[in-house]
Amino acid sequence: MPRFIEITDFSAPELDVYARLTEAQLLSRQDSEKSLFIAESPKVISCALKAGYEPVSILAESGHLHDDYAAVIEKCGDIPVYTADTSVLNRLTGFPLTRAMLCAMRRKPLPAAHQLCAGKKRIVLLENVVNPTNIGAIFRSAAALGMDAVLLTPGCCDPLYRRACRVSMGTVFQVPWTYLDDMKTLREAGFKTAALALDVNSLSIDNPVLKNQEKLCVVLGAEGDGLTQKTVTACDYTVKIPMAGGVDSLNVAAAGAVAFWELRVR
Repeated sequence: MPRFIEITDFSAPELDVYARLTEAQLLSRQDSEKSLFIAESPKVISCALKAGYEPVSILAESGHLHDDYAAVIEKCGDIPVYTADTSVLNRLTGFPLTRAMLCAMRRKPLPAAHQLCAGKKRIVLLENVVNPTNIGAIFRSAAALGMDAVLLTPGCCDPLYRRACRVSMGTVFQVPWTYLDDMKTLREAGFKTAALALDVNSLSIDNPVLKNQEKLCVVLGAEGDGLTQKTVTACDYTVKIPMAGGVDSLNVAAAGAVAFWELRVR
């Protein structure tokens, strides 16, 4: 059974994960056994639990401990549930809670990139995408539009940052992902790579050559700058989405959704 604890001491070390540690500090890549992330809202927490992530504690508004909140808390077993009214929680965390519930959870080990690629047909590679909103939106589109996995370069935002998890609506726990250091891994796994980039020689996104690839990796670049020239050169294809209205490009998350839909396995 969960242990409900009313917040009376803001300095309690048990609350550090919610009030005083940055998300980068929670990550603690040097000590994987202590690496945590924060899931926000009952839906996102439920998705994480379903995917096998271990809850450590919950922070919730005392007036919302019923209905779907109660169901989530019940699934978490014997962990502390810290409670207070909204004003106290906002003061503690420094931001308004979405649906008044946070859950600190343990991370799971990530697979190696070659393991993640095994048996997949359509994957995504993100290069230096740093905005957590874009990361979350890309994962949501990947889940909805038939992408089997997501690879990220080390310069990307962590998919388990609170906002990325929330924007993804929990799909960061549904779509397998890991980090990629060398594109050679993709070639060895049999993938052709398609870089979305502005180039006069780019193929149109609806070109049959792309759609007919058995294994294809869609490569998306950083906000603003796009893909590095080194990455574009290393890819098998350069691809563009035809634009109208004098617009030269789309936001990376929007471009990703278009590409995922057009290049999915039919």
